[in-house]
Amino acid sequence: MRIDANSLKSCRCAKPRVAVGPAISPSVGIKRRERAVNTEDIWRAADAERSGLVELLENLTASQWRHASLCPGWQVRDVVAHLAISAHAHVGRILVSLLRARGSVDRMMLDTATRHATKTDDRELLSELRSTIGSRFTAVSTTPTDRLMDLLVHGQDIAVPLGLQREMPTDAAQAALESVWNPRFPFYAATRLAPYRVRAVDTDWDKGSGPIIEGPVSALLLLATGRDSAALPHLSGEGAELLRNG
Repeated sequence: MRIDANSLKSCRCAKPRVAVGPAISPSVGIKRRERAVNTEDIWRAADAERSGLVELLENLTASQWRHASLCPGWQVRDVVAHLAISAHAHVGRILVSLLRARGSVDRMMLDTATRHATKTDDRELLSELRSTIGSRFTAVSTTPTDRLMDLLVHGQDIAVPLGLQREMPTDAAQAALESVWNPRFPFYAATRLAPYRVRAVDTDWDKGSGPIIEGPVSALLLLATGRDSAALPHLSGEGAELLRNG
């Protein structure tokens, strides 16, 4: 697979190419923000995402597996490889991969995904992803909610460019959005969107002040994780208009 050097960004941070959004569905059991989020609820939601993604992938053609994802430089099968290997990425393997990538986390993620995808056929990748159902592993410096966020967002990275709808449960999306709403790597969401008030219309999630950006929490999660063109068609308000025109 040929990689454009200008696209060596984390798949999670990359700007998407197309403007199609996720379907919205009801809660799958994640607690609302004002109550403590139960870790097992998070894992159950993650497993629901894994199972649903396996079902989607089972019906893809070979050409769809090789279709561009929302992440520049990543095919659908590269995203699947990333999800499979990140479910058991131990410290030693991460350090070796980071050294190979000369210290760049973004380059490491791209390199490890494409290396694994290159040597693994579609059926094996699907089997590997299926085997992660029930896993409770979290890589160093990550949390169960990070795993859930990865699955929610990467599910859209796969489905959107293929023109497929993939439902994003509202409460799961809110838990993931809350986890990425901070000024830190890899998304810098709270910094990038600091000039705006960002409000969900289907939950009570509401942050900041300024020109308003509002819409389904699923679209806000895509916005917060850098999938602006997939998110903005589903968002409204003065702030959303400013982003569209920016």
